[in-house]
Amino acid sequence: MERMFRVLGFWTGIFAIFFYMGDMPTAALIFFGQTGFFVLVSYLKLSERMYIYVFGAYLTIFFAGFTYWSTFMMTPGAGGH
Repeated sequence: MERMFRVLGFWTGIFAIFFYMGDMPTAALIFFGQTGFFVLVSYLKLSERMYIYVFGAYLTIFFAGFTYWSTFMMTPGAGGH
């Protein structure tokens, strides 16, 4: 299970690099933070059940934050040119 957290860290690192190259520094910092979190947790040698609990907590926080952002912070129709 710890290998899957390293895989998640790898992919969030790739996304962070792409966000940085795309001139989106805020998103890049968020994804660099997620990369550090996933890699750090992968080396803790937790039980498989605990890894599932950590991932569930991560998903809960992510979805709550994403829902808040998309509901209250995004301006409808602001994606145009």
